Amino acid sequence: MTGVLAGCGGAKQTGASSDSQPASSASAGSTIKVGENLELSGAVASYGQSIAEGVDLAIDEINGKGGVDGKKFEVVKVDNKSDAAEATSAALKLTSQNKVNAIIGSATSGNTIAQIQVATDNKTVVISPSGTNPKITVGADGKVNEYMFRTCFIDPFQGTVAANFAAKKLNVKKAAVFADSSSDYAKGLASAFKDQFKKNGGQIVDEEAYVAKDTDFRATLTRIKAANPEFIFLPGYYEEVGLIVKQARELGITVPIMGGDGWDSPKLVQLAGKDALNNTYITNHYSSGDKDPKIQKFVSDFKAKYGGKTPDGFNALGYDSVYFLADAIKRAGGLDPVKVKDALAQTKDLSLVSGTFSLDKNHDPIKSATVLKYENGEQKFETKVNP
Repeated sequence: MTGVLAGCGGAKQTGASSDSQPASSASAGSTIKVGENLELSGAVASYGQSIAEGVDLAIDEINGKGGVDGKKFEVVKVDNKSDAAEATSAALKLTSQNKVNAIIGSATSGNTIAQIQVATDNKTVVISPSGTNPKITVGADGKVNEYMFRTCFIDPFQGTVAANFAAKKLNVKKAAVFADSSSDYAKGLASAFKDQFKKNGGQIVDEEAYVAKDTDFRATLTRIKAANPEFIFLPGYYEEVGLIVKQARELGITVPIMGGDGWDSPKLVQLAGKDALNNTYITNHYSSGDKDPKIQKFVSDFKAKYGGKTPDGFNALGYDSVYFLADAIKRAGGLDPVKVKDALAQTKDLSLVSGTFSLDKNHDPIKSATVLKYENGEQKFETKVNP
């Protein structure tokens, strides 16, 4: 997901080090040193903090069982402050100063894309838990970015799932699209949604745009209401989405509203209000309400570590990213960067909390998506969609 809340919850795992206290290079031979390049403050801090919680839980588990081939994870956390330039600087610090074996992050596509050159130059794998833009793994020249990987599905799949859900499950024929024009993430979802919705025989009756940090959407929402859509597709991030949904309901817009994983933050309910979020849906990477035993064990373990807190999609993706890396290191037989990169690329049928996936030739996971519905401020499992 391209691209806000309190500091990372939970105790630090054994072997972790903060940005101000970098991990010791002396332990390089006995540890797997992982850098976290995450949005721990700034506009989308909620995403990065959730990923960090998931990462910490996974590392606790793996280190508690002896690590990977006897090597335990050691973490260096760097806050990129939700800024692309800071993400580049963080990647440089992690590779040149901290000498990490791999980087997990960033949460957003823009901040992940900002690390591509650093990762390539230093032969350091980067795994974005939630960066959904196709440009992360495939450059403008059509070539695969060798050291870039992701744990999530990509934007076109998410937009297509939303369009199919609207047309086939909600049976709507007329939709409006209201997207953040300053975000590649939102534009990517909007484009895929429109293409698929039209293929399904639907009509886009209105198309509007907003810009990140806008706060008053009433004039635009009034135009959308006048177009009389049966459904509104609203890809964007929770800060603006929460206000948009709230103002839409205040203007008497009662039709279903749907977005993507960018909605997934506890802050959304605070911004929109529980009642306003009724009859809204999102595509996401997993649901805590899914009865799959693997998911329920993760939910139980997460609640035990974080005081009863229910894990969101970013928690799950952070957790899965560590296991994705650990599996590749084990198959690579060590920490040689080329071998780890190749092992990641060859991942097949890996069973994780957010789904079982294999990587395609572009380093993108082939995996299912989950559709969630908001009811009284809580996410409820609606359906799972296979690729």
